[in-house]
Amino acid sequence: MHPFTDTGLVVRTHDLGEADRIVTLLTERHGLVRAVARAVRRTRSRMGASLEPFAVVEAQIAPGRGNSGLATIRQAASRESLARPLVADYPAYTSGCVVLETAERLAGEEGAPTPRLLGLAVGALRSLAERRRPPGLVADAFLLRAMAASGWEPVLDCCVRCGVVGPHRAFHVPSGGTVCVHCRPQGCATLSPGVAEHLSALLAGEWDAVAVSSPAVARQASGIAAAHLQWHLERDLRSLPHVDRGDHAAHRTETPGARTAQIS
Repeated sequence: MHPFTDTGLVVRTHDLGEADRIVTLLTERHGLVRAVARAVRRTRSRMGASLEPFAVVEAQIAPGRGNSGLATIRQAASRESLARPLVADYPAYTSGCVVLETAERLAGEEGAPTPRLLGLAVGALRSLAERRRPPGLVADAFLLRAMAASGWEPVLDCCVRCGVVGPHRAFHVPSGGTVCVHCRPQGCATLSPGVAEHLSALLAGEWDAVAVSSPAVARQASGIAAAHLQWHLERDLRSLPHVDRGDHAAHRTETPGARTAQIS
């Protein structure tokens, strides 16, 4: 396979040897790509500053040899760096880490294109960096939309088993949504009034409806979204327990004309 150039989001890095770094990119046309960036940890490296988590880059990549060979990043130019505003705001940073880890897990096998997932991840990170929404709500909205893009959208408006229209006040994670009183199996979560509606509003971007939810409703909805995602991934997200939801009142609402790529 010949070298290719693609736009990607740096979702993870780790050091290799004395000067190299392994970079995991979620790219537009080639899905998840793991590649070695040679000598980027040296002070004279022109690529080092570009290849950090939360950065959107244009990268030229040479595929590795064989099934297990790592690709090599030949060139990388920064298109957008969101690290500085995120690192400066701890609630935004912890929610941003959830976005990166979720995007990597949902991308699946390397090389499978996931353009919608990339757009959702970059949009969520922009919203966090610009502080237009409470960080925890941005993270929850991203989890729900990313699952929908991956085919795991939770069923919230009817019984996932028999199809009877809701609202229903029980959510069964293994079944993938709300269940009616007749289909309700053991192990369901009992939803407080407003939780299913809050989840639906996050999924649809109805932020006026989200804004009127109580903190208790938002907390339970967040737990449902996380449980639903981790059930399908069959593993826990390490970043989730560290999310700091901060003071929601300190964040202003979105102004008209905000970028359509954002969580909106």
